[in-house]
Amino acid sequence: MSANPEVIVVGAGVVGLTAALALQMRGLSVTVVDREGPAAGASAGNAGALAFSDILPLASPGMLWKAPKWLLDPLGPLTVPPAYALKIAPWMLRFSRACSPAQVRRSTVAQTALMDLARAELEPFLAATGTLPMLRKEGNLQVYETEAEFRAALPGWQVRIDHGIEVIHMDRAQMDALQPGLSPRFQHGTFTPGWQSVTDPKDYTLTLADRFRANGGTLAMGQVVALSPAGEGVTLTLANGETLAATHVVLAAGAHSHHLAKGLGDRIPLETERGYNTTLPADAFDIRTQVTFGGHGFVVTRLTSGIRVGGAVELGGLSLPPNFRRAEAMLKKAQGFLPGLKTSGGTQWMGFRPSLPDTLPAIGHARTTKRVTYAFGHGHLGLTQSTATARLVADLVTGARPPIDLTPFSPQRF
Repeated sequence: MSANPEVIVVGAGVVGLTAALALQMRGLSVTVVDREGPAAGASAGNAGALAFSDILPLASPGMLWKAPKWLLDPLGPLTVPPAYALKIAPWMLRFSRACSPAQVRRSTVAQTALMDLARAELEPFLAATGTLPMLRKEGNLQVYETEAEFRAALPGWQVRIDHGIEVIHMDRAQMDALQPGLSPRFQHGTFTPGWQSVTDPKDYTLTLADRFRANGGTLAMGQVVALSPAGEGVTLTLANGETLAATHVVLAAGAHSHHLAKGLGDRIPLETERGYNTTLPADAFDIRTQVTFGGHGFVVTRLTSGIRVGGAVELGGLSLPPNFRRAEAMLKKAQGFLPGLKTSGGTQWMGFRPSLPDTLPAIGHARTTKRVTYAFGHGHLGLTQSTATARLVADLVTGARPPIDLTPFSPQRF
């Protein structure tokens, strides 16, 4: 490990590695430390989407209305295991408050700004890191089972249209031309042609790690258990007793980040969206665009590693064992929604997505020192928002003026 790098990034997921590369591009020496290595968590098992059109926060009146019905189904789109219900109650209360119309308006403005920045930063970053060939522009099709479900979604689509996002509402014939093989139960759909994705999120993140090392960066294994401001820098203590030092630390450890932030005086209400999926062989179905079954909380997407069926939210923390019946339930639904889907030969996965109750990430300095910068809490939008977050982190570390207002993302806003 290189001695006294200028920056240590804690976390080798897509957010941490993108930030590390952005800092290298500013001429800084960077070390990345991770408890398991690159792409070991949610960065490996997501759907690969660059969902820049998702400018509406998850915390919204519509979600608040759906949540009680969903929570009654232990295998549904949103669930809280009974063993975790009491622990997560304060977070759920904050989430419900974030669903107020005034807060939703503020969060939408903030999320829109972050998404616009992420889109603007994406292709220059991909070009600079040699990953541009991994970008796909195949759009996303959201499908609806009833006229009522489709009509209920229209106000949200209008917000996107007002922002200049291209949206095409489709009838059944148009849907068939775009994505053959959908069940007849879906008669309405909305296509977002600007939706993008990467060929495979794990491959993409590992490629970023390779480029980081090729640029002279050091990638080390170790569990950071404490961060301590020390003079003109920060000392990091590892679980094995070893200590590291840097002028600046970026905390991008995903679902584990809030434990380290607490030691710096920041009590951040981070919770864990446990996401599930099954990755089927590449010939399982002819997927031509990512398909979202919003009423059921999951997507089906084509990756180089296969056809991935996944999504849903289980608010269950870090310690409970996985409940792979959730992955099986999604796969069974997907077979009904895509009747030609071959469901054999799949690989199941569960990962932790770090989520804050207002669905905005924490991006900013620690309460007690500007030498620690937080970059975590992106929920299911870590890949999407990674380039924007990296730009903002690089600006904060180097003292440059960020291009957007960071007040809504303040780690101290809670």
